[in-house]
Amino acid sequence: RLRQFYFFSISSSFSNMFSRVVQCSLRSQARMISFTATRLAPVYYAKSHEWVDIEGDKATLGISDFAQKELGDVVYVDLPEVGTQFTAGSAFAAVESVKATDEIYTPVAGTVEEVNTTLGDEPELVNKEPESGGWMIKLSGVSGVPEGLMDKDAYAKFCEEEAH
Repeated sequence: RLRQFYFFSISSSFSNMFSRVVQCSLRSQARMISFTATRLAPVYYAKSHEWVDIEGDKATLGISDFAQKELGDVVYVDLPEVGTQFTAGSAFAAVESVKATDEIYTPVAGTVEEVNTTLGDEPELVNKEPESGGWMIKLSGVSGVPEGLMDKDAYAKFCEEEAH
C-alpha cells in the first residue's frame, strides 16, 4: 500500500516568503516542490514615492519603481549611520542620479538598525531592484503603520494619475 505524507514549512527572509511542500512516499524517493507564496505583510507606499515594509516593530525602506524611473540612472546614494534616529517625515537619505539629487523621506519613525552598504559600490541596484535588493535602510522601534500610506493598488492608481 502506497502512503503519502505532506510536510509544510514556511521560512521568512526579510521581504520574501517561500513555502516548500515536500511529498514523501514510503515506496518512492522524496520529491520537493517549491513555489512562492503570497506575501503576508503588505508593503506600503508614501505619496513621496518611498516604500516601507513593516514587520512587527521593524521596517525596511527604499524608493519605489516609479521613483527610480523618474530619477534616471542612480550614481550615488548617501545613507545614514546605524543608530541614527528619525521621526516620520524626516529625510533619511540622498540619491544622486544623472538628472538630479533628491532627498528620500521616511514615512515612519525609528532608529536605523542596518543600512544597505552594497549601494555604496552598486548604486545602480536602486534602478535594477528598487523594491528588493535596492532597499536603503532598516529601522527598529517602529510603532505600526501610519495613516496616509497606500497599499500597492492605491499606489499604482496614484502613480497613474500623477503621470498624466
